[in-house]
Amino acid sequence: MKVWIDADAAPREVKDVVFKAARRLKVETILVANSPQALPPHTPSVSIVVVREGANVADRYIATHSQPGDLVITADIPLAAELVTQEVFVIDPRGDEYHADNIASRLSVRDFMDDMRGAGHTVGGSPPYSALDKKAFAATFDRLLTKGLRRQ
Repeated sequence: MKVWIDADAAPREVKDVVFKAARRLKVETILVANSPQALPPHTPSVSIVVVREGANVADRYIATHSQPGDLVITADIPLAAELVTQEVFVIDPRGDEYHADNIASRLSVRDFMDDMRGAGHTVGGSPPYSALDKKAFAATFDRLLTKGLRRQ
């Protein structure tokens, strides 16, 4: 099992939670980003792949290299939809798990909001990342990490 982070947009708090688990459990963790990212010291199980700049290049890398049973952290719903079909565990930085029962509706809402923005309508964005978001993420991450490690 590997943990993948769609790292360009992942909040620092999310990375800190994942790095702590990677250090403690020695779980291979890979950040995928368009630009260099800081890695935690003394944690050889954490690495980074810097992909070329461009839309969805990091997403394509994660989709191509992740395996069933891996865990991916991303806020990108189209990427999440693809990964769910590959039997990859997927969560967003706020602790929401994407799975077969909810991904179609999440993708539909995302597409609708994208259409609204494209038509010039102002739609609200996400609120600032909070301590409650970090707590929800940590709980879901721990649950899915435990589930994935037991499958090995």
